[in-house]
Amino acid sequence: MQPRLIVPAGQGRAVKIGAGQRVRVVDLDGGQVGDVFAFAADDVSEHLSASHTRAFTSRLFPAQGEHFVTDRRRPILTLRDDTSPGWHDMLIAACDPDRYAGLGVRDFHASCADNLRRSLDQLGLSFPGTPQPVNVFMRIPVEGSTLSWLSAISRPGDAITFEAAMDCVVVVSACPQDLVGINGHRPTPMAIDVFDDHDDTTTNTDNRKE
Repeated sequence: MQPRLIVPAGQGRAVKIGAGQRVRVVDLDGGQVGDVFAFAADDVSEHLSASHTRAFTSRLFPAQGEHFVTDRRRPILTLRDDTSPGWHDMLIAACDPDRYAGLGVRDFHASCADNLRRSLDQLGLSFPGTPQPVNVFMRIPVEGSTLSWLSAISRPGDAITFEAAMDCVVVVSACPQDLVGINGHRPTPMAIDVFDDHDDTTTNTDNRKE
C-alpha cells in the first residue's frame, strides 16, 4: 500500500493509479462530503461522466460491482466496497466561485472546482471546465421531482473503495461548503489510500501523513 495521502479540509489532492489498483476515500472525522473526479491517464480529455454512468447502470448511483464510465462510455472505476451508510450523489454540481457568490460571498472562498484545477496543476495536467463529480457521502434524497440538501451521516473512518478499470488520475476534494449544511457547516479532512487487491486494506484513521 502506498503511504496514506491526507486531503486537508477544504482542499483537494490528486493521485495516479494503474488499472487494477484500488483507491479508497476515507471520511476521517465523519459527516464530510468528498467530490471525486477521474480522468483517463493517457488523455485527460476523457473523464468520468455522471450522466453517462446513470445511463449505463440505470441507477442514480452504481451498486457494488458496477462501473462508473467515461464520456466515451468506457469503464474507468468500479465500485468495490462501501462501509458508510450508503448515501452518495451524482446529481449536484461541484461548488464553484459562482455558487458562493450566489450565497452572498464577496471575497475568495475555496471551492471544489478550484480544488480540481489546483490538484491537476500539481501533476502538470489541466482540464477545461469542471465535470460533474461523484459526491461521496453526500445525502441528497430524491422525492418525486424534489431534492433535499441534508447533512452527511457518514461516520469517522467510513470509506468507499473503487478499483481502476484503466490507468487514471483520481482527484478528491474535501468539499469546503460551509454555508449549506451538507458538511454540518464544518468541513473536515479526508484521506486517500491507494493499494493493490492483495495489500492489507485495513483503514488506519490515525495515520495522518501529509
